[in-house]
Amino acid sequence: MDIYAVITDRMIQEMEAGIIPWRKPWMAAGSAISHTTGKPYSLLNQMLLGKSGEWLTFKQVQQEGGYVRKGEKSRFVVFWKFVTMKDEETDEEKEVPFLKYYNVFHIDQCEGITAKHTTENAHPAKADEAAEAIITEYVKREGVTLEHCEGDAAFYQPATDRIVLPMMKQFTETAEYYGTAFHEMVHSTGHMKRLARLDTTANFGGEEYSKEELVAEIGSAALVNHAGLETAKSFRNSAAYVQNWLQALKNDKRFIVSAASKADKAVNYILAGE
Repeated sequence: MDIYAVITDRMIQEMEAGIIPWRKPWMAAGSAISHTTGKPYSLLNQMLLGKSGEWLTFKQVQQEGGYVRKGEKSRFVVFWKFVTMKDEETDEEKEVPFLKYYNVFHIDQCEGITAKHTTENAHPAKADEAAEAIITEYVKREGVTLEHCEGDAAFYQPATDRIVLPMMKQFTETAEYYGTAFHEMVHSTGHMKRLARLDTTANFGGEEYSKEELVAEIGSAALVNHAGLETAKSFRNSAAYVQNWLQALKNDKRFIVSAASKADKAVNYILAGE
């Protein structure tokens, strides 16, 4: 049985039933937020702080009965404050913006303070022995770096031969955690020192980029199936992802045939190194 033909045929059947909304399989994390309000800081302040979690001013720490550990250094956030001023020539009042800042400390720098706004995933994904073995054997054999970050991104970086994934606890479905990991692993097989499939000049949304996304998702679906983790929900989400990229290719399903062939080679490389 040609598992790739079976999988792509099933995907096409799903797609022919209509547009399937794709759902990101992990919960976003990684925002720097105010301990007092629970609201995320602006994008500029996110960059200035550089670390997710709750932040407080020195005064706020004291008000809650805690203290900042000795030697800890603060960071600052900026904000605009409008001040009413009178124009000396016209005697009219107007609002003038002033850029101000205040110093804050991360909750990890404090003692006696408990996080207020941490959202825990009630039903996180769980480690699977068979799937873990596939990942461990591949990254060890190939020297691929695998990192987990509590953030909102999953990607493969060819320049550093590095895979970055959200934390397992951010996923609600075991199949979708491993599907995401397998997707990025398939991308990594395209490195020039492996199957030499990645086009370094491919632009996001372009034809070559779109084709590579099809390869990665078909390969991922095959590996999830191989590991015995496939669910109706995970497969449908894979079909939705493929459908999104097919639209960039003007819904030409011939690209699936080519992508399935490349996915076959990628999965064989992951499983057997050949």
